[in-house]
Amino acid sequence: MKSQKLQVEGAFVFTPQVFRDDRGVLLATMEEDAFTETVGHPPFPVRLTACSRSRRGAVRGMHYTATPPGIAKYVHCSHGAVLDIIVDTRVGSPTFGEWDSVLLDENTYDAVYLPVGVAHAYQALVDDSVVHYLASGTYHPDHEKPISALDPALGLPISSEFEAIMSEHARTAPTLAEAKAAGLLPDYAECLEIEAKFRNGR
Repeated sequence: MKSQKLQVEGAFVFTPQVFRDDRGVLLATMEEDAFTETVGHPPFPVRLTACSRSRRGAVRGMHYTATPPGIAKYVHCSHGAVLDIIVDTRVGSPTFGEWDSVLLDENTYDAVYLPVGVAHAYQALVDDSVVHYLASGTYHPDHEKPISALDPALGLPISSEFEAIMSEHARTAPTLAEAKAAGLLPDYAECLEIEAKFRNGR
């Protein structure tokens, strides 16, 4: 499994070896040794697995988790294609306000590691795109915080080729600057403290 550091501090993309034959494909979506060597700590204890299926144009996010508790995620697309987007929302991070986009699809089966405190969204590029998550914490609606995926100051690559299908909650989300001014964003040092616990399997 290959890996590449992304622009957002602590975020990485992993590319598995895909075995193809006339039966189909076989691959490992995560490898502990490759993850540990790349990220600097073992994979987080998985407390939630989830998946979504989305129609073409659907935008899910942009969301981050209140810190504490903070949640790290590992995301891949098993069917279809999505443009996965990460924004550094950690106040004090050397890459605060910067973002990455990664194509996740059923050709490469790339996966993205999202460290604690960053915001995440994706847009489905084809119908019936299926995205899988591993998460270090369970979902709690009070902990999920939005920022606008259409924030003009961020200029995220939401496609204009087709209508972006978004929830009302996502359409009315604050901009990054508004969330920061309201004191809603995660603290970088606190996020690192939470991630440090992964070394002990916590």
